[in-house]
Amino acid sequence: MPDLNDTHEFLLATARSFGAEVTSPWFYFQLGLMMAGGGMAFAIGAAIRSRIDMTSLAMGWPAPLRMFARILIGSSSTAAFAVLMTLARVVMLSSTWPSRSYLLAVSAKLALAWLVIRLVTSVIRNEFMVRLVSISAWFVAALSILGQLDPTVEMLDSIGIDLGGLRLTPLLLIKLGVLLAVALWLSNVASNFIEGRINQSRDLTPSIQVLLTKLMRLLLMIFAVALVMGAVGINLSALAVFSGAVGVGIGFGLQKIVANFISGVILLADKSVKPGDLVTIGDSSGRISAMNTRYISVAAGDGREFLIPNEDLITQKVVNWTYTDKDTLIKVNFGTNYDADPRLVCKLAIDVAAATPRATKLKPPNCLLTEFAEAGMKFSLTFWISEPDGMDIVRSDVMLSLWDAFKREGIRVPYPVRELRIRGGALPVETVVEVPT
Repeated sequence: MPDLNDTHEFLLATARSFGAEVTSPWFYFQLGLMMAGGGMAFAIGAAIRSRIDMTSLAMGWPAPLRMFARILIGSSSTAAFAVLMTLARVVMLSSTWPSRSYLLAVSAKLALAWLVIRLVTSVIRNEFMVRLVSISAWFVAALSILGQLDPTVEMLDSIGIDLGGLRLTPLLLIKLGVLLAVALWLSNVASNFIEGRINQSRDLTPSIQVLLTKLMRLLLMIFAVALVMGAVGINLSALAVFSGAVGVGIGFGLQKIVANFISGVILLADKSVKPGDLVTIGDSSGRISAMNTRYISVAAGDGREFLIPNEDLITQKVVNWTYTDKDTLIKVNFGTNYDADPRLVCKLAIDVAAATPRATKLKPPNCLLTEFAEAGMKFSLTFWISEPDGMDIVRSDVMLSLWDAFKREGIRVPYPVRELRIRGGALPVETVVEVPT
């Protein structure tokens, strides 16, 4: 097996080189200089960070420059260590053989590489991605500085397995992961830029804006994945087996996900609901705060937020209070006793509703006598408000004002009265005799 033999020879050569370096007394001298330089660099960095106030220093600077300065001040220990090791390397070169200060040069280059990587990755907002990219890039830089990058690449490419017409190696997987992460990050940046432009357009409705945003994000992700696979040399036709397996998985286990995705596209296209609408779906009521590919988010107004699958909006009854008209009709049912004048009652109710601040002037309120009931007369007061928000509050205010108006006019609200008639004599009464103890 030549691939395993090459790997074995590479590991033996590395071990022999490291062993020869460790047995030299100059190794420990350089190690002592590195430890001393690390302590001095830590003290210098702490002093710089304590004396420089970034808030006052960078006030008025552009945002990228402020971020650059903050990263530079935060990495001042690394910069100081790189400078100290470079000075020690220069002094050693002038007094002894270059091989006796090799570790100093390596440590200085590694520190400088880490500083450059931290500055470059400062444009990434995700903290996890910053750490992952920084560590990966520094590891590659370390192998290059040590002169082991090409042997490591050859070793990773020498081991692999064949899957049909596709040969998977550790090197291919690493390239695929790195390029895929970079491509997806760039596609996310591009989609965020496009989303900002779409949301600024006043000619598009909110539902069309969300639809275009989701479609552009999906297309950019598909394009990024296809581009990366072509860049690393993976023929997409070789993935026919995997695509067939994905199709079977969709058929058996992912029906709901696909159904919700398609339902979300339909909802965005037909504009039956859109962000900002006030809806009632089953027992859930609230205003739509976001529409995603799998669900919509409905804010109830009391801190709760309902995540309702898109399929439910297609298959179930949905009440959209703001579909075509935001005007909302409010109905207040009440009753009075038979001593009241029904015409006066209707006039008082209409005046109270008309005086409500949120009542619309274009649609006047109306009051109807609906029933002569056993306990009294029943009325129905209806009036319109311009927004459906706070309907219960408006209804409560109108009923309180109606109560005050009835008090002023001496109109009483009926309440049930029951009379108990006993025929055939009095009820038997039990006599309880207490016996003293």
